[in-house]
Amino acid sequence: MTTFAFVHGAGDGGWAWHLVEQELRARGHGTVAPDLPTEASATLTDYADVVLNAIGTPDELVVVVGHSYGGFTAPLVADRLPAAGLVFIAGMIPQPGEAPVDWWGDTGYSEATHLQAAADGGLTGSSDPYVAYYDDVPRHLADRALRNERDHPSPAADVQPWPVDALPSVPTRFVLCTQDRVFPAPFMRRLARERLGLDADEIESGHCASLSRPGELAAMLDSYATLMSHPRTGSVPSAISL
Repeated sequence: MTTFAFVHGAGDGGWAWHLVEQELRARGHGTVAPDLPTEASATLTDYADVVLNAIGTPDELVVVVGHSYGGFTAPLVADRLPAAGLVFIAGMIPQPGEAPVDWWGDTGYSEATHLQAAADGGLTGSSDPYVAYYDDVPRHLADRALRNERDHPSPAADVQPWPVDALPSVPTRFVLCTQDRVFPAPFMRRLARERLGLDADEIESGHCASLSRPGELAAMLDSYATLMSHPRTGSVPSAISL
């Protein structure tokens, strides 16, 4: 089967993946979802090291999955394994030399968010995490996610230029959350085409699909693992030909 290596987003920890992990383990897969460092000096490279240490020496194929800010770390992990595949879930897709702090301006995020907020009455970009991040997450899980919030990423990681020359040459997928109030769907559809050269797969959820739609998300990941482990059996579009 496959080992899924999960990279959490800003403010999160490995706990954010626990429901998806349960679903995937029930399907026979392995998973790792480490907490990334909170030290102010920790870099993107340090984050990748933590994930790689959690994976160890795998006996199975590895698919690396990054959510949101984890999009800056997941490709670094996939590049160093090498991995069977890479999946962005509402992920920040980096470019060589681009620091996370610059991503927002480089991608036109502010304009896209303002346009979407004007259309939905200010829900997109709301300062209330229950509105922007956890709008479709069961309240008890949203409450726990906020209690578990961590001081991540670090100032050092935020200003580090992305340290590789290109995205890894592995089968790659992008999962877009259609009701995302953090990264609006039209914005992310454009970014997936511009930076990955592919059309996003879509799941009807808010930003945190791992908590609001864990079963559906796990099913998508399971299907990716099948395609990535038998690349000539699938014909779905991908950044890297399957």
